[in-house]
Amino acid sequence: MVNAAPQASFILAAFKAQDTIGRAIDSALAQVGVDIEVIVVDDCSPDGTAAAVAAYTDPRVRLIRLDRNRGPGGARNAGLEAAQGDWIIILDSDDMVAPDRAARMIARAKQANAQIVVDNIDVVMLEGTVRRMFDETRLAQLKTLTLPAFIDSNVLFRSEHNYGYMKPVFERRFLTKHGLRFDETLPIGEDYLLLASALAKGGICAVEPSAGYTYYIRSGSISRVLKLHHVEAMLAADETFVRDNSLDAASQAAQERRQRSLEDARAFVLLVDHIKARSLSGVVRTAMKNPAAIYHLRMPIAVRLKRFLAPLSRNRPAGEPVAETTGRG
Repeated sequence: MVNAAPQASFILAAFKAQDTIGRAIDSALAQVGVDIEVIVVDDCSPDGTAAAVAAYTDPRVRLIRLDRNRGPGGARNAGLEAAQGDWIIILDSDDMVAPDRAARMIARAKQANAQIVVDNIDVVMLEGTVRRMFDETRLAQLKTLTLPAFIDSNVLFRSEHNYGYMKPVFERRFLTKHGLRFDETLPIGEDYLLLASALAKGGICAVEPSAGYTYYIRSGSISRVLKLHHVEAMLAADETFVRDNSLDAASQAAQERRQRSLEDARAFVLLVDHIKARSLSGVVRTAMKNPAAIYHLRMPIAVRLKRFLAPLSRNRPAGEPVAETTGRG
């Protein structure tokens, strides 16, 4: 029988996840030392995702089927509204967690009198190899994650991974008190904004240096391919974040660095789009407006850019092959 008040609620937003949802649910159900519930929100999947979840007979698993596609933020918000646990644990539908993660995270949060807790991540690459995302010794020294440190780690182009990849565990009462929910307008970066907002509201975020979350890199992951509408949405969301929160000097300085990096990212994506479209005027116009866009070009993009510009400068006839270029934020 399901505990009327579980200690933790796992929330899984699922869209076209029939091949991986079972692994995620099984890892949540395998938690030891903590009473849990697993809420899966099917975001109008056109495949067998809902059927795979409905096949579970464990009463701790609950399926919510949305009547319209709301995106990852909207699906998670639906899960938050239905959650009954003292702690909220977000789990992506194609990832998994260690059996002791919930108990370890909750214990760490209580020890630090924190309303939020984050931990390290094991990353499974496309070829199957596993590597630890963050240096464990460094995280152990961090102890708590502050707002300026979190914003600074999410300045684009600075590093391959940042603290925005972490999957926080939140005290549900804290989220409810401050009316915190995922931004449903964001196609990417909704996780970052929720944690930043929680920290801005005074939340204490404890750090568990060991890895309890396993993140699977997948081909075509939206979080690894930056598009112009992604950057525009993040700029708009950050503007709202600054307006709605009083930031101290360190946080404000970090936010300004992030703002500049987002503006650089917008110029960079525009530049790459112009390269793909073989628009020399667009390349020149964008580069002149924001020279940082050129700086962010890296191999093999830089080589392809040279190959692209050379034939244009020689008035090469249209229709001859030009190397396609792609960009990553």
